[in-house]
Amino acid sequence: MWLELQIFGFRALWSPYFLLFVLGLALTYYLITGPYRHKFGGKGEARPSGKQQAFVYSGLVLLYAVKGSPIDLLTHITLTAHMIQMAIYLLIFPIFTIKGIPAWLWEKAVCRPLIEPAMRFLSKPLISLLLFNTLFSFYHLPVIFDFAKSSQMAHSTFSVVLLIAAFVVWWPMLSPMKEFNRMQPLGKIFYIFTNSVLITPACVLLIFADAPVYAAYTRDGAWIQALALCVPADVLQGLPGSISGPEFFSPMTILEDQQLGGIVMKFMQEITYGVVLMTVIADWFKKENSGVDPLPANAYEELQND
Repeated sequence: MWLELQIFGFRALWSPYFLLFVLGLALTYYLITGPYRHKFGGKGEARPSGKQQAFVYSGLVLLYAVKGSPIDLLTHITLTAHMIQMAIYLLIFPIFTIKGIPAWLWEKAVCRPLIEPAMRFLSKPLISLLLFNTLFSFYHLPVIFDFAKSSQMAHSTFSVVLLIAAFVVWWPMLSPMKEFNRMQPLGKIFYIFTNSVLITPACVLLIFADAPVYAAYTRDGAWIQALALCVPADVLQGLPGSISGPEFFSPMTILEDQQLGGIVMKFMQEITYGVVLMTVIADWFKKENSGVDPLPANAYEELQND
């Protein structure tokens, strides 16, 4: 497959402009939380910990990997690649970003006249769950998905809206701001379980469909239109006539790719939620243990004497 993809050229494969954008985000994070933090309300605050920096920089690497590397091109060729992109872009990247940005900077960003009341409303557990999962399922309806793949404006708009909803759905659980992170451990466990259930219909639609559901991966015109989102027009015009569709680049049939895409999305979602769930349980266990009064230093000797 890799050799066949070379026909699309360096720009389509590696998105150099998006790479510059991601590097700009990394530099901005370094400057705002580092040498210039006193100018952005971080006077007296320590630099982010090594763990926080690792979260942010790893998240940016993943962002470029799924939105700028050849994986992004593959998302217009195979649905499996698209679902890998969605899982990392909407599940993992927001977690890493929330965990990596220090609380004082989040407060500066969120505590604003319009943003704070909106976040207080949208991050209510029931609303955030319904918002994200409804938008995700809505986006993967065939008519909406094919429309998004036909227009750069529509594609970009859906990507940004879904990313905002992804941050909102993780905010009640992971927010470093205590006024937003008030759920008890049992509530967080139920929240994760409900999230896992609500995202299932979109995956089931793909896994059990007996025919391809997306024109963007089947019809020549729709497929070429989808490719135009990341491949320069002159490259598309020069494609050999022997390339009839996505199946040229994959050993799978379109239906097999569609079913695998649904399985991959569900599998990656379960792994992500499982890791978050284990973290919640571990933190709960640690908190419960820390609340137990320790034995006096000489307690062991007294028990032995008895």
